[in-house]
Amino acid sequence: MSTTTLTPPLAKGQTDDARISLRGHVRHTSALVRRNLLWIRQDPESMFDAVLMPIVFTLLFVYVFGGSIGQALGGGQDQYVQYVVPGMMAMMSMNIAMAVGTGFNQDFQNGIMDRFRTLPIGQGSVLFAKVVVELMRLLIATTIMMVVGVLVGFDITNWLGLFAAVGLSALFGTSIMWIFLVLGVSMKSAQSVQAMGFLVLMPLQFGSSIFAPTKSMPGWLQGFTDYNPLSSLADSARGLMVGGPVAHDVWVTVGWSALITLVMAPIAIHKFRTKS
Repeated sequence: MSTTTLTPPLAKGQTDDARISLRGHVRHTSALVRRNLLWIRQDPESMFDAVLMPIVFTLLFVYVFGGSIGQALGGGQDQYVQYVVPGMMAMMSMNIAMAVGTGFNQDFQNGIMDRFRTLPIGQGSVLFAKVVVELMRLLIATTIMMVVGVLVGFDITNWLGLFAAVGLSALFGTSIMWIFLVLGVSMKSAQSVQAMGFLVLMPLQFGSSIFAPTKSMPGWLQGFTDYNPLSSLADSARGLMVGGPVAHDVWVTVGWSALITLVMAPIAIHKFRTKS
């Protein structure tokens, strides 16, 4: 006796990704990237977070917390600048990643995604294009943050390490984007995606080594920071740019990035294809 596996029917005009060649996926993704970039050009206010957030947060943490935390580090504000600027790469990767979820949800509310799902294109291409554009925004935000960091006293002594840290931050940020794409397609409104994002981001960011050393934290919180991937990313960037051991933290960050992507990317694509 044989059994038959039933698969959900495709919507009118929708194409099975398996029937599209790799070249077709690349072509579709490129066209959608261009569409998203043109949308940003028409709505430059959508770049405010990528442009202003790095400036505001860098100045805020350096000049508000730089003196006190810098003294705890054995120096002053200059010492804190060397500590916090590399760590803030982890913060940029998380904050920019959250924007892809809210934007994706808004596109559903506006009916744009319903239109895309009726076109004879690879359904995964829609999501990959979103990730590519947000990755560009992440690189812009990171560049601005580094420029501001240099202006407030950050000393770049290892350019190769700087580029490696930016690449590692981009890798981790890309993996987090898949989580927010799942939230964007699953939740009912952009406000709920943003609220959920803040509930996740705040504990992860402040319960890490991004802004301050973890040695003075309570024991239970130190245990949390040890397993927090943002701590690994911040410590990796710090070691690559300023100096110190990096091998363990780099591999932990790469491992987290690969695991999150392998789990969440298929879920995001499946939910996008089957969303009613």
